[in-house]
Amino acid sequence: QKLQLLEQNAQQLLAQRQQFQQSLLELESALGELDKTKEAYKIIGNIMVATEKEDLKKDLAQKKESMELRIKTLEKQETEVKEKAKKLQEEVLKELEKKK
Repeated sequence: QKLQLLEQNAQQLLAQRQQFQQSLLELESALGELDKTKEAYKIIGNIMVATEKEDLKKDLAQKKESMELRIKTLEKQETEVKEKAKKLQEEVLKELEKKK
């Protein structure tokens, strides 16, 4: 049961990391497009508002930095969970060998 829980946890972490990586790609794309345009707009709620290009670049850069940090944290957690699962699996296999 513990092994199953660890594997489920690893899968959840993987899914979260993939979501954040997709968001990171979108942020990088937005920053790239922002360099190509003269005017900048920001979506606030249900409306699009003109904004200063440099302010928007700073905001997107901060979000990108935050997203990268989240991804690194999730990768670390994912590695730890996988290591725990591997150790537990080895313990279970040793116990099964003893019983034979």
